[in-house]
Amino acid sequence: MKPYERYRTRKLLLALTAAGGLLLTACSGGGDSSEGSNAADRDTSGQPAPAQGQGTSEQDDRREDPDHLSTFALDVDTASYDYARRTLADGRFPDPSTVRPEEFVNSFRQDYERPDGDGFSVTVDGARTDDEDWSLVRVGLATRTTERTGERPPAALTFVVDVSGSMAEPGRLDLAQESLSVMTDRLRDDDSVAIVTFSDEAETVLPMTRLDGNRDEIHDVVSELDTRDSTNLGAGVETGYETAVEGLREGATNRVVLVSDALANTGDTDADTILERISGERREHGITLFGVGVGSDYGDALMERLADKGDGHTVYVSGTEEARKVFCEQLPRNIDLTARDAKAQVAFDPETVEEFRLVGYDNRRVADEDFRDDRVDGGEVGPGHTVTALYAVRTAPGAEGHLATATVRWLDPDSRDPHEESGDLEADALHDSLRAAPSRFQVTAVAAYFADGLRSGDDRYRRLPGAPVPFTELADHARALARTTEDGAVRELAEAIEQADRRRD
Repeated sequence: MKPYERYRTRKLLLALTAAGGLLLTACSGGGDSSEGSNAADRDTSGQPAPAQGQGTSEQDDRREDPDHLSTFALDVDTASYDYARRTLADGRFPDPSTVRPEEFVNSFRQDYERPDGDGFSVTVDGARTDDEDWSLVRVGLATRTTERTGERPPAALTFVVDVSGSMAEPGRLDLAQESLSVMTDRLRDDDSVAIVTFSDEAETVLPMTRLDGNRDEIHDVVSELDTRDSTNLGAGVETGYETAVEGLREGATNRVVLVSDALANTGDTDADTILERISGERREHGITLFGVGVGSDYGDALMERLADKGDGHTVYVSGTEEARKVFCEQLPRNIDLTARDAKAQVAFDPETVEEFRLVGYDNRRVADEDFRDDRVDGGEVGPGHTVTALYAVRTAPGAEGHLATATVRWLDPDSRDPHEESGDLEADALHDSLRAAPSRFQVTAVAAYFADGLRSGDDRYRRLPGAPVPFTELADHARALARTTEDGAVRELAEAIEQADRRRD
């Protein structure tokens, strides 16, 4: 008998034993079978739940092996990468604790196939590295694009703007004012805006106001913003959510947008405490948080935790062009939601995969048994988004056949009904080398290697397989990809790697 056949036989015996127990329980209890089916779909007993409607398939046998599961909440943050670029441009290396590889990887355009309707497409591919039996495996998730801005629901945006003394530095409050002014002209007439400011205290300087006929008033409020004293970020967030609830619009996307350097120094400075104070508003009304970080000194850890635990995400801006992109392109795209509490689970085949590790997502890990527990927080994803996760995978020598199945689970934003989509990877689909992989896969790998190199001074992190030791080689690869893709973002990646290379010399 082949090894995989022995594995299947063992799982079949376990399944038959479990089935016998269920039959005895059903007969003695006289329970309704349809009710039992619903309970299994939302299993919270501590064991991975079977796939919906596929509880005995070969795919589920692989998924249920707990030693070969990896589960995480989806993340579309990019702040870590942009802040690292800013730090390197200023002539400094970023602190390794601020380097989150998943945010480097998710900063670049991907070419994943898009789904026809709501939900996700799942792409799984990989390439072998120069390290024996080690490969990089990419899991790509994509939502449909919104072709016309008119397709989205109206927005009710509450801007919480930091006006503390530290925001007086060029590139902080002035950048926020310019961006808000431009965005005010870009939003639709049926959208609404409120503005809250905070320093040592917080105040609502503009209640929720429709754009139609009121743009001049909004411009005046934005232009009059001025810096004051210390940074009571907790008061700002709390007042922002109170203002959002007061101006809540049914049928609209209600969101709080925090613009700050996150250098909290008075009042509540702990993310969990701040979030607890607004937990009712978040849960009852589904108001999500979009964090915009600014400044050469930046409270990265606080902003990242606020966004992650506040059912939102965060970006970082350091210049006018980036700010316009965030406020005029990214924010409107994030007004609508495609998925709530989205999680991914990757099941690696124990017959072909000997070892694997997820690159990054350190703050986004989810217990395997919570994958289908819809009470456990996941990530919020909007239309037009892609999410990428990269794995380092060591395959068995001469491995053939199935390697992995990736499944994404999410809740419909309106009905909260759960949905799932899956994709598979076979060993013979691995590209023979990184250079033989598609250009966008190579960009993903280079971004991950860059983050890996920036974290190399921290002994907690293991080097990625196949990582070029000198930044020089990685910069050469990035420059070649910039020419191939004709992508300005990839060119900026090459420049950042070159800056790191010069600093290391």
